[in-house]
Amino acid sequence: MAGGSVLITGANGTLALPAVDYLLKNYPDYTAILTVRDASGQDPNTEKLRETISRYPAAKASIHKLDLAHLSEVHEFASALSEEITAKKIPPLKTILCNACYWNLVGDSELTEDGYDKTFQINHISHVALVLRLLGTFAPDGGRIVMFSSEAHEPHRATLENIPPSIPEDFDLLLKPAPIEDKRGAGFHRYGNSKLATTAWTHAFNRYLEKDENLNKITAVAYNPGGLVDSRMFEKNVSSSLNLLMRYAVRPLLPLLKLQNPQLRTGADSAVDAIELALDHVNPGERGYFEMLEKADSSPESRDEVKQEKLWTRSAEWARINKDNTALKGAFK
Repeated sequence: MAGGSVLITGANGTLALPAVDYLLKNYPDYTAILTVRDASGQDPNTEKLRETISRYPAAKASIHKLDLAHLSEVHEFASALSEEITAKKIPPLKTILCNACYWNLVGDSELTEDGYDKTFQINHISHVALVLRLLGTFAPDGGRIVMFSSEAHEPHRATLENIPPSIPEDFDLLLKPAPIEDKRGAGFHRYGNSKLATTAWTHAFNRYLEKDENLNKITAVAYNPGGLVDSRMFEKNVSSSLNLLMRYAVRPLLPLLKLQNPQLRTGADSAVDAIELALDHVNPGERGYFEMLEKADSSPESRDEVKQEKLWTRSAEWARINKDNTALKGAFK
């Protein structure tokens, strides 16, 4: 089967919708496997995804329900997809874009049925589970995994930051953060910590991939797509004042604001970069952290190898990964 498969989580999101359009238009040989939390016809954003696919009648694309707030659902999806690839019903994976994301800037930490902070589970733990479960479904010539980072992973960069992101000594605080009176500050802190954990984990992940003779042709990148001013995340779980600020001030003034901060952009801008990076067309064979398409140094804390290894171990435990359910067996005892 030509091309290979492209798996995108959160495929009806602000960045993902134009990414799917760009992929189907420019790379029709690829098979798009698109996951969404709500695959029903009642979700207007999933309907937009269906409309996008319908513009390409010859497209090889399918939509799948996957709620990353339920870890059992992630493992079930990974098992089913692995079986389809093994049975050659769909091509081996070429890339995974871990795009799905969540935050809540108006409330306390929400716990999933797995007992984890919802922001941390969706943004980090469930993507770790998905990626490690599916490593064995890549073609022998490898591919690339795109983990989504953010400027929020690094202290004193994000405008919304009130509490700098940091990996606590007690890792359980990532799973069950203490309530703080400043709801927006606490919510963005949870978001920043999830992106910091993902960025640090990606560095450790690459070390294990490089050591594995069967998987060393797979590269992983932590991709900061820039500040997406048109993100739908500003329409839910945020204050009305922040929503109005983004809608009526930041978005209209984007051309001027970009002169001061070139990382401000739209989802459509980042979508093209994400697909080109995922398909290894830019910076081929490179690993590590990328700010848009430029390789860069991630935050000092994310480059701390001791913390990376601790996060690697704990993330596998949280994600229910062991040597029996991943192809990266050398990374586990």
